Order: sequence, then structure tokens, then C-alpha cells
Amino acid sequence: NSGVVCLLRPLLLDVVPSIRQTTALALGRLADYDVNLAEAVVKADVLPQLIYALPEENRYYKKTAAFVLRAIAKHSPQLAQAIVQCGALEMLVICLEDFDPGVKEGASWAFGYIARHNPELSQAVVDAGAVPLLVLCIQEPEIALKRIAASTLSDISKHSPELAQTVVDAGAIAHLAQMIPNPDAKLKRQVLSALSQIAKHSVDLAELVVEAEIFPVVLTCLKDSDEYVKKNGATLIREIAKHTPELSQFIVNSGGVAAVIDCIGSCRGAVRLPGIMTLGYVAAHSENLSMAVIVSKGIPPLCVSLVEEHEDHIKAAAAWALGQIGRHTAEHARHVAVANVLPVLLDIYVDTRSSEDLKMKASIFKALKYILQKCTYLPALEPLLHEAPPNIMKHIIGQFSKVLPHDSKARRLFVTTGGLKKVQEIKAEPGSLLQEYINTINNCYPEEIVR
Repeated sequence: NSGVVCLLRPLLLDVVPSIRQTTALALGRLADYDVNLAEAVVKADVLPQLIYALPEENRYYKKTAAFVLRAIAKHSPQLAQAIVQCGALEMLVICLEDFDPGVKEGASWAFGYIARHNPELSQAVVDAGAVPLLVLCIQEPEIALKRIAASTLSDISKHSPELAQTVVDAGAIAHLAQMIPNPDAKLKRQVLSALSQIAKHSVDLAELVVEAEIFPVVLTCLKDSDEYVKKNGATLIREIAKHTPELSQFIVNSGGVAAVIDCIGSCRGAVRLPGIMTLGYVAAHSENLSMAVIVSKGIPPLCVSLVEEHEDHIKAAAAWALGQIGRHTAEHARHVAVANVLPVLLDIYVDTRSSEDLKMKASIFKALKYILQKCTYLPALEPLLHEAPPNIMKHIIGQFSKVLPHDSKARRLFVTTGGLKKVQEIKAEPGSLLQEYINTINNCYPEEIVR
């Protein structure tokens, strides 16, 4: 408000190097504070002055200039675009080629903040020639530089298959994969994130990541003491599992499903989410893969997640995963039903508090529908007769109408447990599917028993 930015601008061209550097630092700290100040710095036409003589400047100034660019770029795509338009990317590439690791780190960081906003800005970073230099940076001995370079490669890769392919073509996967066992937790987080962002786009990219021999070493990350390493490790496995049955089968063969199940059991909250999704993706592909999840005891931790978690989206993911496990055959559905999952799902579905989140409600309904449409294990279905709402009731009654005509023992039990009595109380529209199911059940018994 006092007009300091305009007073600082001419000092960027001062003959004394320390004044130029301190001025840049002041501008960087102003711009870092919030978006309005960053815009004020850009409007004061500071950027051309800042980068005017960058290649000839000393390393302290280069680091500070990179900090200013990063501080401006982080706030919005528009501010990042202003940096691109003033020709700063070419100067940042020169900084990436500097011998000083601190200068490279500052430049990598600035590139990351520019690339993360959208595909166009990420493409501008690629076009400036930054990717091969960033791949060289992850091979440097300094841990801090490795971290920032890996993070920036992750930010570039996340937007599209083409951008991820650029990172792959520069040879990044092999170097990233070699760093998974590194003891530094913050580096591991960024490495796993970068590999996830590459693997998520397509089968081919996921296969390239797998071919870099990340298994079984990536499974050790699921036992890591750092929660983010766990989460990013599980996310990487999820991004590979989702593509094809073959990739999921490879994960199963590597012991990946068992490791993910242990991970879900040992953590809480958002860290659990990618593991839960992984089990759902693996189970969705085929009957055999779903059975692999069941045999590895995947259902109990998913059920625990349904009960324990407070976040609706995590509950919804657990319900979705259970639906994927139970939807294949009667045997799959029986395994889910025996684990007492159905009453839990139904409680969440009819709970008034969870009814506000419509997406959550839809996920729970879908999961119930998938399991109920295959479940012929009547002891698990019968308790639901007394509390299920009409849209779920029709699926339950439908299963009874399939099983009772062919199973005399089940018919006897259905009478003694009060199931048949409950069916008589259901008001169904004449001619509806539900009415047909009820008629089929009633036809299994003599008229006086029905009465």
C-alpha cells in the first residue's frame, strides 16, 4: 500500500550484487504471502528486470530469483502463465544446468509450481527442455534436490498420457524405481507419487512401471512408519491394478494383495483409501481375482472400514469394493454375506445422517444390489427382511423366490423364523416384479400355511 514494490524495482538493476539479491528476496517474500500481493508484483513489471541478467548473476541471486518465480507461480494458473510469457522458463533451464545444487533445486521447485496447474503450463515446461535436466537432477547425490526434481516430474506427468510419456522417454522410470528403497521418507513419498502419476494413464505406461522391477520392493513401503509413504505406495499399486486382469494377477502373484490388506488393517483415515480401492479394482476384474481377495482375508478389514471410518467417501469406497467382491457368483456373495456385511451396509443406507450425501447413498445401494443379486445364502438375507426399505426389499425377496422352490429345508426355516409372515405384510403393486416374487414364494406352500 505504501508503494514499496515500485521503489524496489529499480534496485533489481543496482550495481551492488548484494542489493540486487536482497531486493529479489523482499519481492519473493511479498509475492509468497498471498495472491493479491503476487499480482501486485507482476503488475509492477518486476519480472523482466528480475530475469534480465540472470545467466551472468551469482548463485545466490539465481536461487533468490527462482524463489520469486516460485512464489508468484504457486498462486494461480494466470500468474504462472505470466511467468511463462515473460520468458522466465528459458532462464530457469539455465539454472537447472548450473553447477550449484541449491540453484538447481530452486529452479526445479519453480518448474513444479508452474507445471502443476494445468496441461498447457506443464507442456510449456516440457517445451522449454526441462524434463531431461530434471531426470539428471534425480541422479544427483543431494537428497533435497532429488526430492524436488521427483516432485516436479510427478507434477508434469499427472495431466495427460502424452506428458507422462515425455517423462518416460527421458528415462525417468528406471532412476525413480531405484530410489524406492531409499531410507529418506520424503524422497520416497515423491518417488512413489511420480511413478503413480505415470502409471495411472494407460496400460502401456503401467506396464513400463512394472517392468522397472518395482515389485516386491514397493510392498515394503506399505509397512513404512511414514503415513504418506504408505499412502503413496498403496496409490501406486492401485494405479497399476485398475488397468487389466493381467496386471492385477501380477500384483496377486507378488504378494501385493496380502500386503495391501495388512496395510488397510494397520492404518486409519485417508491412508486407508487407496488400499481399499486397490482391493475393489482387483476383485472387479474376474471371479478368480475376486476369490484371491477373499482367500487373502480381504473382506474383514473392508467391513471394519465401513464401521470405523467417519468420512463418507471412505465408507463409500469400502462399500464399492465389497460390491465388486460379491458381484460375481453366489459363492462370492456368500463369503461377503457370512462376514455380516449386509446389515452394516443396510444400517448406513437407512441412517438419516448418511442420507445427505447422495453419492455415498448411491454407492451403498449399488453395493447392496450387486451382493443381493447373487446371494443365495438365506440365513444372511432373512434378518434384512424386517428393516429393508422397498427398493432393497425387492432384491431380497427376489433371491428368496429363486431359492425356496428348490430347497425344502430352507422352506421350513422360512416359516419358523417368521420370514413367510413378513412377506405377507409387504404391500406390493399388483402386476409388479415384487408381487411376482411374492406369488412365487407363496406358491411354495399350502394355502393354509400362507393364510
